[in-house]
Amino acid sequence: MNPEFWQQRWENKQIGFNQSAIDPILTAHFPALNLSAGNSVFVPLCGKSIDMRWLAEQGYNIVGVELVESAVQQFFIEQDLTATITQSIATDNSSIKCYQGQLAGQTISLWAANIFALTPADIGPIDAVYDRAALIALPPDMRPRYNEQVRALTGNAPQYLLTLNYEQSQRNGPPFSISSQQVEDYYSGHYQITELLGEPTILNAAPEMAVTGHVWLLEHQ
Repeated sequence: MNPEFWQQRWENKQIGFNQSAIDPILTAHFPALNLSAGNSVFVPLCGKSIDMRWLAEQGYNIVGVELVESAVQQFFIEQDLTATITQSIATDNSSIKCYQGQLAGQTISLWAANIFALTPADIGPIDAVYDRAALIALPPDMRPRYNEQVRALTGNAPQYLLTLNYEQSQRNGPPFSISSQQVEDYYSGHYQITELLGEPTILNAAPEMAVTGHVWLLEHQ
């Protein structure tokens, strides 16, 4: 994970991956996880996603992690939330911060940190993972380590995973293309995989391309 790359993307406002409205795919299919009010949802590489507001409004506590601290700050500003900030030292001796606030009666805790620097003790118990833009943001060589870290952090909690599939040779990621076979390769050793949706979608950075969006439910075997 290249901190400088993502810092520059946020500084230059090259954040086409950030949506101004709640993702309708989230509202339509997230109930498949059958969560209960008060459960905790982990959002890796969360940015300032407005989807976290919707999740809190459904009664879930949110734990997110984002490499770029300014993105975390922007979330609290844009959602008009007051944040309590705590700072600690990670396992790699880096300094990490947790921004915590209340929304719709739920706790939102966003870590300004490299996801690989966090431990289960940092984030606490997790009931589900919402991965809308994390896996597809990572190049192939980083995905196995990322998958292992998410499983370690969340105790193999079920995942709601969104991917994109297109001809990778037509453009460089991120977001990267991930095929159904790759999803199988990455997750079948630990999860039962169910495809909830597969339909044409538009990639903002290349609207002329043929792209299919997929939604997956990953449940621990």
